[in-house]
Amino acid sequence: MTPSAGSRARRRRRWTGAVLAGLLVVVGGAVVITQAGGGDMLVRERCTATVGTETFDLSPTQTENAALIAGVAVGRGLPARAASIAIATAFQESRLENIDYGDDAGPDSRGLFQQRPSQGWGTEEQIMMPLYAVGAFYDALVQVPGYESMPITEAAQRVQRSAYPEAYADHEPEGRAFASALTGNSPAALDCSLRTPGGTGDALSVSSSANEVFGPLGGIADGRQLVLEAEETVGWAVAQWAVANASALHITSVRYAGLEWTRTGQGWTSTTTQPATLTIDVAQ
Repeated sequence: MTPSAGSRARRRRRWTGAVLAGLLVVVGGAVVITQAGGGDMLVRERCTATVGTETFDLSPTQTENAALIAGVAVGRGLPARAASIAIATAFQESRLENIDYGDDAGPDSRGLFQQRPSQGWGTEEQIMMPLYAVGAFYDALVQVPGYESMPITEAAQRVQRSAYPEAYADHEPEGRAFASALTGNSPAALDCSLRTPGGTGDALSVSSSANEVFGPLGGIADGRQLVLEAEETVGWAVAQWAVANASALHITSVRYAGLEWTRTGQGWTSTTTQPATLTIDVAQ
């Protein structure tokens, strides 16, 4: 439908107001207004995975779901290839959103992978639980002989039995990039530009959430800070899982292996931490 002259004028006034208030720019995938009176205001939060020369952006919610998918693979001892397949599949099926509706091809499809109760994936309530849905996908994937060496689209189709089998190939690059970062195989590869936390966090809740995804990690939580002892690859997987979940869990900083992440969108910077110590701070 063609917008009316009145609606076009209203949009022009809104954008004119934004320009008058300050300079609208894009920094690391996040939309920022540099205000006339000084200081930046983050308009749109974004997370970025940079692996090699490739960079991809997702919303915090999408990244949180990608981190869950990768974290479960790490917890199960699966190769990073499994996470690449699963993330690419979920991107095609739901854009990495936990959606509660289907389409004409699968009206009872639900969740991250658009799994169907009528095809034996579980009840609708179970499928809408992301942790269950991810586990069900991997249970099916590991039954596919040689999935580790298959093209992503072929492995995904063997699990999903989709009416559009070639569509999974469209999301292989971002699936590989986010999987590489979130399984810990690409250290310091995930960055999120986030607003100031809107509430307080709880380090014990962060610990419980991490244990649910990765399995028991141990660690010490004192209310505002969680400290874990972690091996290098698993440590980076958990560290970047924390970055991916920073918005939802009110995390303010993550420190690991001599590097620190904060919400500013400036990436990981040098700091003084022990290589095997992972420290996660939450808002107070």
